Amino acid sequence: MSGKRTDFLYLSEPDMIEAGVLDMSRCVDVIEEVFSILSTGDYLMGGPKHNSHGMGIVFPKETPFPNMPVAGPDRRFVAMPAYLGGRFDVCGVKWYGSNAANPSKGLPRSVLTVLLNDKDTGEPLCFMSANLISAMRTGAVPGVGTRYLSRKDSEACSVIGCGPINQSCFHGVMSQMKGIKKVLCYDLYEEKSKAFAELAAKEFGVEAYAAATLEEAMRAGDVITIAASRLKPLILDSTWLKKGVTILLSGPARGDDALWINSRLVYDHVQLHEAYVEEAIASGNKAEYYAGVIGGQIYTLIDEGKIQPLEDSVSLGDIVNGKNPGRQNGEENIILIACGMAVYDIAWGYDLYKYSLEKGIGTKLNLWNEPLWK
Repeated sequence: MSGKRTDFLYLSEPDMIEAGVLDMSRCVDVIEEVFSILSTGDYLMGGPKHNSHGMGIVFPKETPFPNMPVAGPDRRFVAMPAYLGGRFDVCGVKWYGSNAANPSKGLPRSVLTVLLNDKDTGEPLCFMSANLISAMRTGAVPGVGTRYLSRKDSEACSVIGCGPINQSCFHGVMSQMKGIKKVLCYDLYEEKSKAFAELAAKEFGVEAYAAATLEEAMRAGDVITIAASRLKPLILDSTWLKKGVTILLSGPARGDDALWINSRLVYDHVQLHEAYVEEAIASGNKAEYYAGVIGGQIYTLIDEGKIQPLEDSVSLGDIVNGKNPGRQNGEENIILIACGMAVYDIAWGYDLYKYSLEKGIGTKLNLWNEPLWK
C-alpha cells in the first residue's frame, strides 16, 4: 500500500501579521470562546489530570559539563501541549526558550513557536512564529475579564508594569472599555512609564501620564492591569484600592492578606491552579514553588484557611457560560488571576492558520511525499 503525502504550512512572523495576529478585538472573541470550552471540559493538557501548565527544563546552578547551560534569570525551556475541542478540534504544542539576557543580543526575552497537529494522525498542520500569538492571547485574557468583571462606568485605567506584555493587556482592556478617559502608568523604570503614557495618549486619545509611585497608580484605577517583571514582584496595599475596582493580574504580585481576603477572586481556570498546587506538593518545597507562580500567595492563604478552597472557587469560563455571575454590583472588588494556558495559543494559532489557508498566506512545506517506513 502506498503512503500518504504530508504537507504543512509555515507561517513566519510577517505572515502572522498579515493574517491578523495583532487584531485584539478578534483575539478577545476567540479567547472568550476558549473560556466557554474550558467550562464544558472539552480540552486536554499535560499531566495526569490533563491540567498541567507544561513541562520545563530548568538549568542547574552549576554543572561539570562545559556546554550545558547553567541557571540564569528567567532561563528555561518549556513545552506546553494541548488538545482543544469545540470548532477547533485540534492538537498542538507551544514551545519556547527564555533568557533574560536575550535583549542584549537583539532578541525578545522568550522565543516562541506553535505547532498544530491533526488530532488523529499526528501529522503537522502548521508550524508558526508565536511570539505575537502569545503576547496577544495574554492581553486577550484580561480583555475577556474586563468584559465580564469590570464596572461599565469605569473611567480610569492603571497600568502596572510597562513592558510589552502589559502593552498587550492594556490593549485587551481598552478593546472593551470605551469610557476610559485617564490612564496612569507605573514601572520601576520611569522612562518606561513615560513612554507607555505617550503611546496610550497617542493611540487612544486619553489623558495619560506616568505615576510617580505605585500607590498613586493603584489609587486612581477603576480597572488595573498588572503584568510586571517576574524578577521584581510588586508589593500591593489593599488600602490603596477604590471600591468596585477590577484588578487583572497577569504577572506576579504580592500584597497584604486583606487584598485577597476582601476581594472576590476569579481564576482563569480553577483546575489549572489545582494542578499548580499538586505540583508544588510534589516538589517537596511548596513555599519555593508558590513563590514562582502568579497565584502563589493565594495558595498559601488557602492552605492557612483564610480563603475558600480552590474547589469552591469560580473560573472565568463558568461566568462566560452563565454558571456563575459576573460583576454583581458596583462595590465589590474583583481580582482575576490569570496564569496562561496552552489552549489559548492553540486556539488563536488555529484561527490564524485557517484564515491563512483561505487567503493563501504562508509557505507550504513538505514532510514527505511518501513515508519511507510505514
